[in-house]
Amino acid sequence: MTSIDIGLIVSGFMLFMVLIGVRVAFAAALTGLTGLIWIFWAKKGYDPTEFMWALTVAVKTAGQVPHSKIASQALSLIPTFILIGYLAYYAGLTKALFEAAKRWLGWLPGGLAVSTVFATAGFAAVSGASVATAAVFARIAIPEMLAQGYDKRFAAGVVAAAGTLASLIPPSAILVIYAIIVEQDVGRLLLAGFIPGAFSAVIYGLLVVGLALVFKDFGPPVGGFTWKQRFQSLPGAFPIFFVVAIIIFFIYNPFGGDAWGTPTEGGALGAFVVLIIALAKGMRWKQLKEALMETAKLTVMIFTIIWGVLIYVRFLGFADLPGVFSDWITSLDQSPMLTLVYILLAYAVLGMFMDAIGMLLLTLPVVYPAVMALNGGEFVSAADSAFGMSGTACAIWFGILVVKMAELCLITPPIGLNCFVVAGVRPDITVQQVFWGVTPFFVADALTIAGLVAFPGIVLYLPRLLLGI
Repeated sequence: MTSIDIGLIVSGFMLFMVLIGVRVAFAAALTGLTGLIWIFWAKKGYDPTEFMWALTVAVKTAGQVPHSKIASQALSLIPTFILIGYLAYYAGLTKALFEAAKRWLGWLPGGLAVSTVFATAGFAAVSGASVATAAVFARIAIPEMLAQGYDKRFAAGVVAAAGTLASLIPPSAILVIYAIIVEQDVGRLLLAGFIPGAFSAVIYGLLVVGLALVFKDFGPPVGGFTWKQRFQSLPGAFPIFFVVAIIIFFIYNPFGGDAWGTPTEGGALGAFVVLIIALAKGMRWKQLKEALMETAKLTVMIFTIIWGVLIYVRFLGFADLPGVFSDWITSLDQSPMLTLVYILLAYAVLGMFMDAIGMLLLTLPVVYPAVMALNGGEFVSAADSAFGMSGTACAIWFGILVVKMAELCLITPPIGLNCFVVAGVRPDITVQQVFWGVTPFFVADALTIAGLVAFPGIVLYLPRLLLGI
């Protein structure tokens, strides 16, 4: 039995474990360790006397992964970005942002839902986690929408879907993970997420307005705010945009010249600024402790998935599955763009059974080399590439596409983590009702992805403008 055969069998068993409900981190770690033992023992001809040697080498190989991969400066971005979001929430900045959005956009059909979408997009700019964003706005926006007569299924669906915007709009934990897996610059990926994230928010908003226009009493507008009241709401939301501006200027230095610091330092600076603002607004030890604990819990969950899946990824390297898959993809007798569409559709299916981070960690070591090969290689020029862009630009473009597909995982049944979070925060709403409420947003996501595929400039405009890729 070849290493490829072992790789396919172990991978199939890993997917089976995920389907029957085993957590991705533990399923991947267990099958990865098993696969390493199998491959090392197979190299010794399955000699019974060599089994303990194979076991020892496999355990040592797997044991190196958690520290060697997690002890990364780039990954330290994740807890700082998550901390920014929780500090902003406990400081009351989120309520102020939602109030400002309500006063400025509430007059539209479906006004409160539209306000939720854009307030969530604003909060996503200081929160790196979709789950945290959905949990925060489930507490803030849903009661307001219910008080205005919104269907609770739709109200919950808006919050769950809008929470996914944090996957694209920087600072994004998933974009950081993608950059590390494919060994691309974190700053470039984060910068590339701004316009696609805003584009996705606009599509969501237009969908809500359209539904409110078609269906009577679907989303009653909220009126009665004077221009004075609207402008009075802006100072409360200003700190969030101030923090975003600090991070952007620190990392990218729009004035020209070298950046003032790394994304990791920018994230730490942003967290410090939000902490100062929160303390100035009267945050007490209890709220600070809750923010730190919530950050720690979510960070541990994400890091556990990372190190568990990376043991499986180490096994994939020994099995040589990424190379075989890349060769197979490039040998297909069809256009590279059609192959890319099929890959994105496969992500949509996988999203029904895996969480977003786990799915990317499991698939990118195999899929990313294949996509780059389709384009012509890591160092291909735009003139010679299949997609009309350089290797670096293709890596960024594909990253935004795949992260947008990962957003679908957060609202796709039966996993749909954002839907479970919203239902958990709101005991009066079942998870089935949340899944019903997010259904229209699949149409919006399909339109967004189609736009990003057809017009790569939406993704690449800012990186080309500021970084010259």
